[in-house]
Amino acid sequence: MSQAPAAPAPVQADLPDLAALSGLAPELAQTFVSIASDIALVIDRHGVIRNVAVGQDPITSEAASWVGRRWADTVTGDTQRKVEQLLDEVRSAGVTRRREVSHQAPGGADLPVAYAAIRLGRDGPVLAVGRDLRAVAAIQQKFLETQQELERDYWRQRQAESRRLLLLQTAHDAVLVVDPTELKVLVANRAAGRLFGTPAAAFAGVAVTDLVAPSARPGVHELLIMTRASGRPSEMRAHRLPRDPVDARSAHVDLSATPLRMGNEMRLLVRARAVEPNATPLETRAPVAEDAVVITDPSGRVLMANAVFLARFGLVSDGDAVGHQLAELLQADPALLAPVLAQTRREGLAELHAPNGLDLSAALLTEGDQECIGIVLHRLGLASTGMPLQATELALAVDTLAQRVGLATLPDLMREAADLAERHLIEAALARTAGDPRAAALMLGIGLDNLWVRLQHHGIEPPGSPPDGNPAKLLN
Repeated sequence: MSQAPAAPAPVQADLPDLAALSGLAPELAQTFVSIASDIALVIDRHGVIRNVAVGQDPITSEAASWVGRRWADTVTGDTQRKVEQLLDEVRSAGVTRRREVSHQAPGGADLPVAYAAIRLGRDGPVLAVGRDLRAVAAIQQKFLETQQELERDYWRQRQAESRRLLLLQTAHDAVLVVDPTELKVLVANRAAGRLFGTPAAAFAGVAVTDLVAPSARPGVHELLIMTRASGRPSEMRAHRLPRDPVDARSAHVDLSATPLRMGNEMRLLVRARAVEPNATPLETRAPVAEDAVVITDPSGRVLMANAVFLARFGLVSDGDAVGHQLAELLQADPALLAPVLAQTRREGLAELHAPNGLDLSAALLTEGDQECIGIVLHRLGLASTGMPLQATELALAVDTLAQRVGLATLPDLMREAADLAERHLIEAALARTAGDPRAAALMLGIGLDNLWVRLQHHGIEPPGSPPDGNPAKLLN
């Protein structure tokens, strides 16, 4: 049976006999300090310090008090073993390699010193020569602090990028909160109504698979089951049911499902985004930001806001909004927003249609381990702005659309511009007629049936809209 090789014994240094210098140990110590070190110790065969030499600027005022004490007793407990190793090595080899120890210093601060030692003759004293490592330690600490600051900057940039993505998702993604057992929609946001051509209130109880083409339903069902079982997000591309024959060009959607914990219950948060038919997997067309969007913490304190939100309040950057309560910026009663925030945390989605004209949708978002809330402001309260709201919204939307020149063809941009203008004009008519579809249709010069089709197309739900989608009932 083979045995493990023994550790190599210390190599005897090929040194001349220095016994003749043993009587000059104190003088040698002082010489070393004056030319090449910060401190030198003369130590007897029992490990007791017999002489201490320091330079003109002593590294510690306590050094003189070490005389007569064991060298190991002058250092911290965690480095005493290193002193013992130095003494063992110098006795066997005559000279040592450098080892770093820490002396106990007044005021609780340790004094790091790197020592090497040499024996002056077989039975002579040991001369230990040391260098002060505090400058090196300061450089190492500065390097560590710089490295930590770089890491903090990196994570701040990652967090900012993550929040920018959340802003886009909040403003433009269709969001569905789904029962994980029956895989049916519990609640949906307005973007889901626009994407699937159904009023948001009509989604409750609808199977998610019914929103996509028959050929895509097995894959969507598998997506939801996999997310429920694994507890991890999943995503895929699917064909949705076209809202009308003209809409077939954008009948592709990217779907992502994420587990969402609501108190003691689990839900699935499904996001959907329309994509061009020839886009690469998970590549979506650039969204048009026409709504003011803001991300808050669970208490309603602003974490980030988009350009539309900032423009409406005359703010230069989102730094001017971050840290403020959303209710404060909206000049709204905090009690008005508190139930919306609570419902969002409880159910995943919430909406507010306040008597003062404040109209918003909120969705629960996750950013790593942090819980936050994305809020889309469809219409501000009367106290929040003195400008004509529809004109401001349309101007901002068209300006955003103009930024896509060169990224999309003119016919596509014109179709989107016409769609934006139509939606804003319909909302303006509804606002002027206190939500009366009949009066709005007369104001726009179109029939009520025509208005109802356009409302469905834009996902707009006027007060008093018939639950079964029959516009004739609005005439009664």
